[in-house]
This record gives sequence, C-alpha cells and structure tokens, in this order.
Amino acid sequence: MKIRPLGIYALLYLVFLYLPVLFLPIFSFNDSAIVAFPLKGFTTRWYENLWSNEAMQGALWNSLEVGIATSVISTVLGICGARALTRYRFPGKGGIAALIMLPLVLPEIIVAISLLVVLLQLGFSLSLFSVILGHILMCVPFSIAVLSSSFEGFERSLEEASLDLGEGPAMTFFRVTLPMVAPGILSSLLITFTISLDEFIVAFFLSGTEPTLPVYIWSQLRFPSRLPDVLALGSLLLVASFFLLSVAEIMRRRAARRAGASSTGGFL
Repeated sequence: MKIRPLGIYALLYLVFLYLPVLFLPIFSFNDSAIVAFPLKGFTTRWYENLWSNEAMQGALWNSLEVGIATSVISTVLGICGARALTRYRFPGKGGIAALIMLPLVLPEIIVAISLLVVLLQLGFSLSLFSVILGHILMCVPFSIAVLSSSFEGFERSLEEASLDLGEGPAMTFFRVTLPMVAPGILSSLLITFTISLDEFIVAFFLSGTEPTLPVYIWSQLRFPSRLPDVLALGSLLLVASFFLLSVAEIMRRRAARRAGASSTGGFL
C-alpha cells in the first residue's frame, strides 16, 4: 500500500490535536487527586461529587439559560441575515456581510473588552443578560454560515407557486420556506448552543457575580483538590459537545442534500 505524505500529516495532526483531550476522561476515573501515570485505580466518586456541588449546579443552570437564549435569538437573526444575503441585492451587501462575520476573525479578548467598555458606558450591569448579548454577537456569524447553504439551494419556484396560489409573503415564508430549511435551523440551534455553552472569554469579562460553567471551571483550577471534579465535569461537557455537534452536522448534511447543495466543508 502506498504511503501518502499528506495522509501521514493529517494523522499526526489529529493525534496531536485530540490525544490530550482523550486523557481527560481517563484521569477522571483515576482514584487519585494527582493527575499522573500510573493510575492509582478506578473510581466514579469524582462524578458522584458533582451531584452534591451546588455551586457547580448553579453555574450549569446559568450556562443553560444563556445557551438557550443565545441559540434561539442567534438563529432568528441568522434566518433573517441568511435570507437577506442569499435572496436580495442591495447597496453595501458585501460590506455588511463582512461586518457580520467580523467576530469570527477578531481575537475574542478584544471583542470581550470592547463589549465590557460599551456596556458599562451604556449603564448596563454585568449579569447573564450581558453575557447573552456577547454570545449573540459571537454566534450570529456561525448561524448565518449554516443557514446560508439551506437558503442558497432552496427552489424559489416553490415560493412563487405559493404566491400564485393566493398565499401572502408572510404565510409563504412560514408555510413553505421555513419547513424546507428546518434541518438547517435545527443545526444552527445546536451549534450556537454548543458554542455558547463552551465559551469562556466573553463570559469571564461579562458575567459579573453570575458565573457560567466555563468560568466556574476556571475558578476551580486554582485548588488542586478540586481538579478531579473538574476533570469529571470536563469529560461530561466533552461528551455533550461532541453529541450536539454530531447531530448538528447530520442535520446540516441532510439540509444540503435536500436543497441539492454540496455537503462538503462541514463542521466535523
């Protein structure tokens, strides 16, 4: 069998990228607070400790509230933005699209500090609401990127047929367009929720006295005795993120096939 240099490079890259992540669940079952080989034994008590940790549970609920609000609002804005960018021509379209996607290329710490300054100048107090605003800014570009493929391959003749049969523009959108792009909408909801759930830098600057789960995990790393609990919690987040992104990618590919678009360039 011929060995391809590009294949070897890809394999080494994946090992370098994901091997440290695989150590996370391994050490979460280690019967020792010291993260080192050899393992001292097998235990599940670090996972059991999570059920009695009220501070962690409060941070988890904060992250869920922020994630759900962010995913819904970002997807609604993404639907509007993707439809406008793929269906209509208007002055400054390219510049507006670039401006919307700008948070993808800007360093997150710059975005977080800028949002902090702006919100404080406007009189907002730091809370989960300010975190939601920051996460929406970060997630809308991802939502538009996912939904654009659904709208680009959508047959406009279906909307024209609906209009010819007497439906108004609003009802055509809700009864014809939205059902056709529903897989893309679900994919957008899952991806933006996952991004919000895992996001740390913006939440760190904007959360105030209501920490999200990533901020709580970072605060616990200062205490060596809490490290096993953090490893267990991180393992659960790793599994949840992988599951949500897998479902989102399946829905994205289904939407691409349904619309007749290419299924390459996905998230996984």
